[in-house]
Amino acid sequence: MRILVVEDDQMLREVVVDVLKEEKYLIDETGSGEEGLYLALQGVYDLLLLDIMLPEINGLEIVKNLRSQGNAVPILLFTAKDSVQDRVVGLNSGADDYLIKPFAIPELLARIHALLRRTGMGSKEGELGYGDVSINPKLKDGFIGKQALQLTSKEYELLEYLILNQGHILTREQIFDRIWGFESETTIGIVDLYIHYLRKKMASHGGENLIQTIRGAGFMMREK
Repeated sequence: MRILVVEDDQMLREVVVDVLKEEKYLIDETGSGEEGLYLALQGVYDLLLLDIMLPEINGLEIVKNLRSQGNAVPILLFTAKDSVQDRVVGLNSGADDYLIKPFAIPELLARIHALLRRTGMGSKEGELGYGDVSINPKLKDGFIGKQALQLTSKEYELLEYLILNQGHILTREQIFDRIWGFESETTIGIVDLYIHYLRKKMASHGGENLIQTIRGAGFMMREK
């Protein structure tokens, strides 16, 4: 799962990023509110960790902007303000939870796990699926019925992302940014290649029609 950390305190940001990477999350980071909003709007994240006091655009404005556009990504706010009113303002803006600075790393991880469980993305043991196709996060493989697809790591990440967004169109740009990352040296054409690889493996077990191409838009997991 991919997490965006937006925190202008560089030392704190580095500590949080290092801890999350140890937990095997994929991390993008910035200390800029403006860049944080731009990255968040790409729609490729499972969770945002967002400081309220940011340069250019503050955290509450970022939350309101995302929610006004229908972006429902879970958001955990970092705040140095611990009054009840400040917390109410943060939650009323559309955030899902808040953490008062300074905070303990175990509490941060517990809040993250709770938010991801609440949105159905935090279980590393259970299976996720759509129709006859499913993924097992523990095995890092996909299945059609009981037949293993024997996916590579990127094929697995692609199938997971499609299943998590079943019924919604994902653009090539969203898929590229999510699976390969903004700083990847490869080109966006890799998306079509891996869609082809995944379809080919699924077709051998009767799942050739589950990944739909939406002309001029992108791809989605949907049965015809």
